[in-house]
Parts: sequence; C-alpha cells; structure tokens
Amino acid sequence: MRLGFILLLLLCSFTGSAQQLNKPTDSTTIWKTFKYDANSSWRGIKHSVTRPLHWKGKDFAKFGSLFVGTAIIATADRQTSDFFINQEQHLPHAVKEFGFYFAKPQYYFALNAGVYGVGLFTKNEQIRKTGVLIISSSITAGYLQIMARSAFGRARPYSGKDPYTFKPFEGTEEYFSFPSGHTVLGMTVAHSIAKQVNNTWAKVGIYSVGSLPAISRMVNGSHWLSDVAFGAAFSIFVVDGIDKFLFKEKLYDYPIKPKLVTWNLKFSGSQIGIVGTF
Repeated sequence: MRLGFILLLLLCSFTGSAQQLNKPTDSTTIWKTFKYDANSSWRGIKHSVTRPLHWKGKDFAKFGSLFVGTAIIATADRQTSDFFINQEQHLPHAVKEFGFYFAKPQYYFALNAGVYGVGLFTKNEQIRKTGVLIISSSITAGYLQIMARSAFGRARPYSGKDPYTFKPFEGTEEYFSFPSGHTVLGMTVAHSIAKQVNNTWAKVGIYSVGSLPAISRMVNGSHWLSDVAFGAAFSIFVVDGIDKFLFKEKLYDYPIKPKLVTWNLKFSGSQIGIVGTF
C-alpha cells in the first residue's frame, strides 16, 4: 500500500482549499479539475472514516450483522478451504495470475489512476467521478483492512493451523489472513464500476472479474471463505457510503441510476453468504 500512502499524502495537500474550489466546467483547466477531484477524494475518505461517530442503532445493527454472518460462514471454513485448494489444479494458470496481480497494490492503483486519467483528460465527468470513488474507497478500505489483519492475526490455511487460530499483532505473513486484502480491492473496483452501468449482464461480468482475486487466493490456500466474504461485504459497505456522500454533497452532476443489484447477507439452511438480487 505504499502507493496508496503517497496518494493519501497528495490528497491531504489539497485539504486546505477544499471548500473554495468551484465545480469544474468544460473550460476549467486540467490542473484545477484535478485539484477539485483530489479534494473530493479526501472529503470522501474523511467522511467514511469519521462516519461511525454519527451512527445510530440501525447502523450498528447493520455492521454487527456483518460480523454475525462472517462467524456463521466461518463454521464451514475448514471444509470450504479443502474444497477450493483441491480445485487449484483445475483453475487455468492465466486466471490465477490475473487474480493475484489484479489486486496487487502497485498494479491496482496504477489501473485506477489510468481510469481517472481518462476521465480527466477527456473531461468526462462520469469517468472522473468513478475514478474518485474507486481511489477514495480503495484507500479507506485498504488501510482499514491492513489494520484489521494485523489486529486479528488470523492464521492462513497454508499454515496448517485450524481456521480459529489467532495471534493478534503477530506481524508475520502467516498470521495475516482476516480479512482478504485482495478481495477488498477487487470488489471495491468492481462495485464502483458496476454502480455506473445499467445493463444487468454487464454488472454480472464486472462482478465476476472482480471476484477472481478472491477465488485465486482461496485456491492457493491464502484465505478462508470467511476472510473473503467479510472483505467483499466490507468493500461494498465502504463504496456505497462514499458514493452516497459524493451525491449528497452534489460534487458531481450526472443523475443517479436505479439500483439494479441489491446486496444482502443471507442466512438459511441452504444459503449462507452475500447475495446479489437483480
């Protein structure tokens, strides 16, 4: 996350004038537009990090249900991990490579910078806003998951330990499993982009690509299913929160599209996990 830290410092450098910048127009220079977007990113990050201070009962209940759902999924972690690891030989090498490198911070932030750059230089507000949403959400969710992984110190499947072995603040790669960082970044970019399109099948394709990092990490024994489930749900939680903030503050003008996919935690005798309803 070194590149993410550099981006965070860059965003911080613009905070002093955040409220003084006018919304860019077609005649606004690229530099002024960039400063506006940097301020928007910083405000989104600040809102997301401080939002829990303003939570009410239903907000805590919603976040608590995420941990309850994760705990339920964790009861099957050993069986599901064995299943995914046994599939490694059947998963194409290209898919495993893509899943691994797609969510590596250096490649991930370079890709996101490219998305934003296209919007900046073509003066496409929707693409710019998508880039701002991805970068803000990635920095927020990325650093929070790093702190969580260090604090929980959960053993990875390849360590040979059971799924319920924890060594808080161990600081070693072997005890750095919960939640899945690759899943957090993969789902963050997928959910941010999927929110911008109206076609249901396009959304399915986007989420499918975004899930490859999670799949690749489970088949190589780096994460348990509950690591991945929590990471995906947490990413959606962060992206939706920042997206609502950007719209509420009217930082960007394009209209809100109807929600075609609703994400929920489902618990039943035959269904446990994150379910998208079209």
